[in-house]
This record gives sequence, structure tokens and C-alpha cells, in this order.
Amino acid sequence: MPEGHTIHRLAAALDELYGGQNLHASSPQGRFAEGAGRLDGQVLLGSQAHGKHLFLPFGPRADMPHDDPGVTWLRIHLGLYGSWTFDGDREFIAPHAIGAPRRRVGERGEHALKGGGGSALAGLDGGAADVDDAQRSAEGADVSPHHGPAPDEWEPPEPRGAVRLRLLGRHGVADLTGPAACELLDAEGVAAVRRRLGPDPLRADADLEVFVAKARSRRKSIGELLMDQSVISGAGNIYRAETLFRVGVSPFRAGNRISEERLRAIWEDLRPLMEYGVATGFITTVDLDDVPDPLPPDDPEAGRWYVYHRTGRPCLRCGTPVAEREVAARRLFWCPTCQAR
Repeated sequence: MPEGHTIHRLAAALDELYGGQNLHASSPQGRFAEGAGRLDGQVLLGSQAHGKHLFLPFGPRADMPHDDPGVTWLRIHLGLYGSWTFDGDREFIAPHAIGAPRRRVGERGEHALKGGGGSALAGLDGGAADVDDAQRSAEGADVSPHHGPAPDEWEPPEPRGAVRLRLLGRHGVADLTGPAACELLDAEGVAAVRRRLGPDPLRADADLEVFVAKARSRRKSIGELLMDQSVISGAGNIYRAETLFRVGVSPFRAGNRISEERLRAIWEDLRPLMEYGVATGFITTVDLDDVPDPLPPDDPEAGRWYVYHRTGRPCLRCGTPVAEREVAARRLFWCPTCQAR
């Protein structure tokens, strides 16, 4: 399942590509035909992400406030299989896909949009677009914004697969397939969903102390709590494993037995890791000083992750073999020495 940084990256992409535009909405698959009919011709007023939920407000006019009763909200949760794919003319700057299931561990899932404006999301903070483009260029990907068809030459492609929702703007198209949730809500419905969610480290309105209080009130292990979207929103299996290692907290320690100071440290470590993911579409957590040189050919994850998916490999800091255990039907990774308490 895509982690929270992917949804924030997706929100930024959709806002940049379609914000303020009257969009043509359709449901080629037919399962969202009524909802698409209500959105057809409406203006995308912006986009929001909270954890793994995407909220898109639509209205008949571009100047409408989001709390106006005439605004309709589209809520999407990608779940395990959902993804957005993009196509467009040379003015359409987007990845080929966001949220697509990875074919193998560590695959980014974002590639250059052939014939379009490349794969960078302009306007995002972090300055990572040039780095990403250089890397993709080295890998043979076309990242030029000038090689695609002109706006008057581009035609939307035929939908591929079971497309739940298609959004068509002036320069490109976005297709949604396989979401766990795709529904229309009013403002109160959006508020009700958000009330069920814990604070999201990537949101400006997130309250760190709410996370601390919720975690301190639970007897469950912190490894389970970081995956509980009602405690903290957006963190997934990779961020869970990596931030607990970086802070030196055992994933099996109960939330009510962790000090407020250490819980705040978890939050403060997690937030910049996720911000980097938003800026680049890429999860990496290993400090440069800890990256092995040379990188072991049989341990490529050592350049990106401390413990995630490195079962039996030596810890990058102490050499202890990384351990793995199934917890709540998910694989959990940790270093028994560095995370002994």
C-alpha cells in the first residue's frame, strides 16, 4: 500500500496539473458513473491529503471556498492496488504513474511520461526534481519537456484496464484504477473521515502532542501503533521500521512505556523522512555516513534502508544481523542490538 508521502505527492501533482480547470470526468469502467456525472464540468478547487486519504474539492466556480455547500468532495483511498496513470501533451508535466503497485521491493513506481513533459513535479519544495531528472536521464529515460506532441496534436489514449475515474483537462488525462475507496462527500463527510484519523506529520495543522497522547494511552507495541492510522496517519511499513531504528526504540515496547521525549523524537525523525519522499517520490533513510562503501552487491537495500527488507544482513551501525517477525500480518524488521529498549 502506498505510504502517506505518495498521497501528498499525488495531491500536489493533481493540484498543479488540474487546479482551477473545468474538467471532464467519466467512468470508463462504469462503477463510478453517477459520481463522475456529478463531477463532469466542475472546477477542481485544490487538493488535500491526510495520511493515506486523498480529498479533492470540486465546484462550479474557481473562487468557491472549500466549505461552501455547493462544493462536492471526492475521497479516494488507493488501498493495496489503486493507482493513477497519466498521459498528456508536451505541456503536461507529470509522472507516468503514482501509487502503482511495485513489481519488486524498492521499485519507485514513477517513470518518465513518454511523449509528455517528463516526470518531475514542478513547484514542490526540496529541489529534488533536477536530481531525479538527472538520474532518470542516466537511466535512458526521456525527461525533456519539449519532445511530446503539441497541445493541438495530442489525443487522449483509450482507457487501459478497469478505469474507475478519468479526469481530462486542457493538456492531459489522469486515470484512476483499483482504488479501495472512491466516493463523493460533502464538507461534513470529509470532516467525519478526518476525525477518525490521527495527526499527519506532513500536514501543517498536525498536532504532535495528539500523537504523543494517543500513543501513551495504548498498551499495544509502538510497532503496531505506528501502523494504526487513528494514532498517526501516513506512516507505513517502511517508515515504521526505519524511524524506530533511527531513534533506537524497540518495536515491541508498549506505547504507554515510552517517554514523551522519545515519542516526540519518533515524530521529529519521521517528518523529514516523509518530506523527502514527497519531494522525490523515493524513500531513503540511511545517513550518508552509514552507507557502505563499496555497496555490497548482494545487499542493494543497504544504500537506502537500515533494516527494512534486510533480514539476516548486518546492521549498518553495529553488525548484528537484522531480525524479522510477522506482527499483525505485516513483516516487521529491527536490529536486536540497536533497538534493545
